[in-house]
Amino acid sequence: MKKLIYSLFAFTFIWTLTGCNSGKTLEQLEVISGNMKTALAPDRREKVYEVTFEKSRGSRTFVAKGVTTEKETGPALVAAAKSQEITLTDSIIVLPDPSLGSATYGITALSVANLRYQPDYASESATQTIMGMPLRILETKGGWTRVVTPEGYVAWLTSKSVQEMDKEAYESWMAAPKVIINKHYALFREEALPGAQVVSDGVWGNIVELEGQTPAWYRVKLPNGKTACVSKFDAQPLDSWLASRNPMPEEIISTAMQFLGFPYQWAGTSVKAMDCSGLVKTTFYLNGIILLRDASQQARMGEPADISEGWQHLQMGDLIFFGRKATPEKKESISHVGIYIGDARFIHSAGYVRINSLDPESDIYYEGSPRLLKAVRILNHIDDGKQVVSIKKHPWYGIE
Repeated sequence: MKKLIYSLFAFTFIWTLTGCNSGKTLEQLEVISGNMKTALAPDRREKVYEVTFEKSRGSRTFVAKGVTTEKETGPALVAAAKSQEITLTDSIIVLPDPSLGSATYGITALSVANLRYQPDYASESATQTIMGMPLRILETKGGWTRVVTPEGYVAWLTSKSVQEMDKEAYESWMAAPKVIINKHYALFREEALPGAQVVSDGVWGNIVELEGQTPAWYRVKLPNGKTACVSKFDAQPLDSWLASRNPMPEEIISTAMQFLGFPYQWAGTSVKAMDCSGLVKTTFYLNGIILLRDASQQARMGEPADISEGWQHLQMGDLIFFGRKATPEKKESISHVGIYIGDARFIHSAGYVRINSLDPESDIYYEGSPRLLKAVRILNHIDDGKQVVSIKKHPWYGIE
């Protein structure tokens, strides 16, 4: 009996000691992983790094699991662990998930699709895409699909919101003639009749395939394969629309002004509702230009504009940014953006889309004006390598 009790005590002691050592090793791996994430994928909006560790049963080795977009992750973690005398096995999936096969292409299938940071309706909203917008698929999970948008934003949307395609189907879509919705809202109907059954709603900027036409209607195919009709008053051929895009300051401002009074919505980038950077992104998109998604990203685009004397050197169409200035303890933080329209005034989405002034003497003075941080000039840098890309030149659209 005493031998049995002693054996049990010894086993418990050894198991506890091993468990403590395993815990310390896991802590070491988490520290290594945190540094690796900072180096390889610091921004969840642009790259994926979701790695966990566990101890192999009956072994002194550990396993790295999870997903990432950075192929260097696994080998780098193994090497870093080895330097700490930790044996680590790499079981990390590099996205796009190989199980997808060739189905790594997609087209937004709804008039507006809501994207989230995690595959859960309760997760924080990230951005939106609109019908006809091309995507790259990274993985699927429980009715959700993780995608990359044309500007490089990574997030999840419900799988029913995207039409998955292989390369052949995607290239066929790119080559097909298309029409684009050019009014705020439209309805796709089953027949070329004003009162026909609705197949889907549509919003400004939606792109669908053209299959035929009558004097007053386009016969189209939606990304989900359904056929429908849309009034010619609400759409036009994509090639003629692109040819008519003339992104001068006046056109940018005219487009933005058409959203005055529209509601603010966090992560919104469509005419249904938009946040501050969503207004900017949508306005430029409707003029044939693809910008980065968030204000802090948009501030990196184009070239800096001079705000040393406030608005005195700003030009119409410049983007102006507000936030917290850098201090010895904290980095600069950009939290708001607007489009400068001249005479100290700018248009932005704050509660709703409205016009305010940087001039303290104005009756529409913006209370956040003291937080003005910087401005950038976009329109003279289209397709010059400074992240300002036209729809015509973006390879995912297959225009040129």
